[in-house]
Amino acid sequence: MSGELIRNLQNPALFDHDVAGFSLHETHISWVLLTGEFAYKIKKPMDFGFLNFSTLDRRKHFCEEEVRLNQRLAPDLYLDVLAITGTPEKPELGGSGEPIDYAIRMRQFSQDNMLGNLHASGKLTTAHIDSLADQLARFHDSIPKVPAALNLGTPDAVREPMVQNFDQIRPLLGDPQLEAQLDQLEAWTLSTFDRLKPLIDRRYREGHVRECHGDLHLANITLYQDRVTIFDCIEFNDAFRWIDTCNDLAFLLMDLEDRGLHAYANRLLNRYLEATGDYEALALLDLYKAYRATIRAKIALFTRGNEGLSEGEKDQLTARYRQYVQLAETYESIPNRYLLVTTGCSGSGKSKMSLGLSEELGLIRIRSDVERKRLFGLPPTGTASREAGKDIYTKEATVETYQRLAQLAAQILQAGYPVIVDSAALRQSERQDLLEVAAEACAPGLILACEAPEDVLRARVRARQSAGGDASEADEQVLEMQLSNAEPLSAEEARVVLHVQTTEPEIDRLLAARIKAHFAGPIVDTAAQS
Repeated sequence: MSGELIRNLQNPALFDHDVAGFSLHETHISWVLLTGEFAYKIKKPMDFGFLNFSTLDRRKHFCEEEVRLNQRLAPDLYLDVLAITGTPEKPELGGSGEPIDYAIRMRQFSQDNMLGNLHASGKLTTAHIDSLADQLARFHDSIPKVPAALNLGTPDAVREPMVQNFDQIRPLLGDPQLEAQLDQLEAWTLSTFDRLKPLIDRRYREGHVRECHGDLHLANITLYQDRVTIFDCIEFNDAFRWIDTCNDLAFLLMDLEDRGLHAYANRLLNRYLEATGDYEALALLDLYKAYRATIRAKIALFTRGNEGLSEGEKDQLTARYRQYVQLAETYESIPNRYLLVTTGCSGSGKSKMSLGLSEELGLIRIRSDVERKRLFGLPPTGTASREAGKDIYTKEATVETYQRLAQLAAQILQAGYPVIVDSAALRQSERQDLLEVAAEACAPGLILACEAPEDVLRARVRARQSAGGDASEADEQVLEMQLSNAEPLSAEEARVVLHVQTTEPEIDRLLAARIKAHFAGPIVDTAAQS
């Protein structure tokens, strides 16, 4: 009946607007009928266990939920729910008779503007990634925390869909080699879950489980009216939506990495963490990324069962399954941990360089300017001088800031990530305290001494002050003090330092290559040549 209904809906006379033509897009759970100005989404009468659209009442409920939930992030796209009346042979949209199904009415947008398609055409930019990170951070901060009565987001609720993935995939394989691979991935997933269960439980109790998006990847993000817009969240299963915010983030990071966009994934992760301060989440990301890759592998197999697919299309979906499982396996790898500490006056290029390195090397970046403000309840780009009664640049505040940086660096190393501390660190004690963090974590440490001619320092400081919007508030007066009071590197520090002339072209790429070489062999200072 559903197939017949979908065919007969493709009649321009049924719509109260001009129809430019019909184009039907099918997924494993829905049909989307494109008409030109509007799109109509109809749910398939399927029951996968984790999703049940098998009855008319269920489809009506979940259509209404989809509109409600997606209007949080895409209010201009999701309009309303229309009853389909009449018969499958002669359907009507919004008629007065007894409903036979329901359709979600949406604004149609160009498929070319989907972020996945922008990537394929080489048009995805850092500006899109930054906007996405900022929106996600704001969204996660604004959505409600899970009510205790729902009993969602608990460790048991997290484990259940992980186990279900493997149970649903295994009967679809029929290949002993693939089954053995799946068994190994399942064993790692469950043992890692057991190790992290106390943290999952604590984050649940502390309010990190919220009503998230649940299906966050580039195919569910578009440019609409030149704005990055996130749509198509999970409406069909409360347990998939009421999740830890870092589980939501993990899906997007996994998708970027699946597409080979590791630099963008690192950029988005760092910008999100800088906005939220949720560095604790790092310990859970590999588990959740592997879980998300396993979900996509499962969906590839489910989609392979759709009617009308050619053998070539089925083979492509099998290849996608293999690719996702192999990606999930990469999250099992032993991490390469190390600590980089920048030192240098304002305008020496520390922040620009540390951003570039974080993208090139997969570093987690923590910035003194941001963490100092966070300690005093200010946003990263807030201006302390305008906040009455807040002097965040006292000696005591600086000590507290470096203590915070050391704590975060230790936490990040423990989570298995390399870290770069973006700070002036002009005192030997500040640098040594940070390097001691690496020593205590049995990880190598390296100082990056960022240098530029004094006229360049002044010009950069003036330009930054003029442009605004940066976490740093240092002006030329601050620079003067730094130039006068900076403590030279000690003999001990000189053994673990790279001098970096930040005016050199392509310094990020060259320095990233040099750092990789450092941690593959003995450190030899290149004395300003990267």
